[in-house]
Amino acid sequence: MEGNNVRNIAFFLGKGGVGKTTLSAAFSLELAKRGKRVLVVSLDPAHNLGDALGIRLVDRPEPVLERLFAMEIDLTAWVERYLEESRSELKALYAYNSSFNLDSFFDIMRYSPGTEEYAMLWAIENVYCELSAGYDVVVFDTPPTALSLRFLALPTISGLWVNELTKLREHILKKRQVISRLNPESPVAASCVDKDDDRVHGKLSLISKRLGVLHRLFSEESFISVIVNPDVLSVSEAMRIKDELDRIGIGLHAACLNKRGASTAAWRIDDGLKALPLFELDYKPEGIRSPDDLSRVDVSALAAEFLGVE
Repeated sequence: MEGNNVRNIAFFLGKGGVGKTTLSAAFSLELAKRGKRVLVVSLDPAHNLGDALGIRLVDRPEPVLERLFAMEIDLTAWVERYLEESRSELKALYAYNSSFNLDSFFDIMRYSPGTEEYAMLWAIENVYCELSAGYDVVVFDTPPTALSLRFLALPTISGLWVNELTKLREHILKKRQVISRLNPESPVAASCVDKDDDRVHGKLSLISKRLGVLHRLFSEESFISVIVNPDVLSVSEAMRIKDELDRIGIGLHAACLNKRGASTAAWRIDDGLKALPLFELDYKPEGIRSPDDLSRVDVSALAAEFLGVE
């Protein structure tokens, strides 16, 4: 299709229950049938992807069918990994301060807002950096809207904070340089005054680079679809998703109307979604319990849009 940029990462977003898992799995199966080596990854704690594929999934890729592999993120394990990484970094940076009770701090941090989102973000980074090279396409089945929007927004929001912290750190280092020139015997003169040698500045630069990679992944390298059902609530939530993503510079590439015919209630697609390519999928009252069931979900037009073919 003219002007369509082919991407190798796909995300399916939408309200709980609209069929994200079904479409993620059916889409992945369709791409595998077209000769692509595909990894489909569940980010949803509900673990429904394995049920749809008829396989028990773990936190590493498992073969499902020819050219199709699947895994689910163990969010609890990634929270522990995130906390341990943060603990080690803080211990290294503040080793001189024996009064800083890190264990108590991290016991609280485990339940703090943002911890799950950062853990999921680093899990996505791991799939992207460590696993995606082995596949033609990686498909992410996402958790409910609130958590999905938070981890998609984190690179942008955290990037702003890190940029400001970097400026503050550079200001501190400049003040140290001035003091060192005026009084070479001062305690400040013995501390780090050059940003190239400063561990804190170096860490902020590293975090900024990681966040930049993730923002480009979401905004430039991913094909993002929003799924709606023929009901007012799911359409309203889809518009909220679009509005929130617009604010952080992430675009939607397709809208999927799933379960067409499941309801006779009055509804309409919002004008804000009409500009997107719309793909309609029939309702499957018998449910989805196996790859054979998934193969009857016709996502061929959506796959063609993703691949950029007529």
